[in-house]
Amino acid sequence: MKEYKIEEQEPHAVMEQLISYISANKVQRSIKPIYKTAETALYNDDCLEIMSRLPDNCVDMIFADPPYNLSNGGITCQAGKMVSVDKGKWDRSNGFEQDVAFHEKWISESRRILKPDGTIWISGTNHSIYQCGFLLQRLNFHILNDISWFKPNAAPNLARTTFAHSHETLLWAKKDKKAKHIFNYEKMKNGVFKEDKMKMPNKQMRSVWSIPTPSPDEKTFGKHPTQKPLALLKRIVLSSTNENCLILDPFNGGGTTGIAAKIIGNRRYIGIDVEKEYIDLTINRLRKFHDQNIFKPVE
Repeated sequence: MKEYKIEEQEPHAVMEQLISYISANKVQRSIKPIYKTAETALYNDDCLEIMSRLPDNCVDMIFADPPYNLSNGGITCQAGKMVSVDKGKWDRSNGFEQDVAFHEKWISESRRILKPDGTIWISGTNHSIYQCGFLLQRLNFHILNDISWFKPNAAPNLARTTFAHSHETLLWAKKDKKAKHIFNYEKMKNGVFKEDKMKMPNKQMRSVWSIPTPSPDEKTFGKHPTQKPLALLKRIVLSSTNENCLILDPFNGGGTTGIAAKIIGNRRYIGIDVEKEYIDLTINRLRKFHDQNIFKPVE
């Protein structure tokens, strides 16, 4: 595949160029974004299909929140009520070997499309994160941090057979160990993070982040069952990207990564989700931050 040089393109030409790589294909079916702006493209499709069409070394940062494969008929607590954990077909396990094979496919594609100095974030619970961590190392990524995202308002454990699950793990890794990756140290040290009671002012940011789960305001247009809080994604985007960076989220979900990129500004975003319901949710959320004369549906 021909390598694509983003740095040689005008900023506003980048998205159109990448969209053309995904769309223009004389053999495979044509795929166009459901929504696009000069800085954003949303795809309702299989992430492996879209990623396979992207050129080598074109993405600066990937945030991925892959399926946890928890939809097995169990129960959990939500808003004080007992509810099913079945989230949909997309979250059902196909057995350990097939689940691992799927993670290996999308992580391998991530490695191919990341720039040499690019980084990847993967979020997960104990049901998936160790598989992903093993694969990152096997595929020669260099793990920079494992972040513990503590949820001070986590749901109680109804079964009472284990400790209450009150955190998720985020792995941050770079493609090339010797590359100089982006880390905005001063912004993390001196920034204001009111939601995080563990962050000491003007002190180094540690690897345990205390951030509440999404607020009701973040669910105005609906919610994704594993939706991440905006404060979490804003921190990730701010810490590991600069202006004009291209961010990819292969499991777009509720679109929080794209919202964070829009709020911080001057970042390009590609989001992919197999469920149109969640692409529609993302569009509704993004409308709050886009000029209506710019953010229009693709015909």
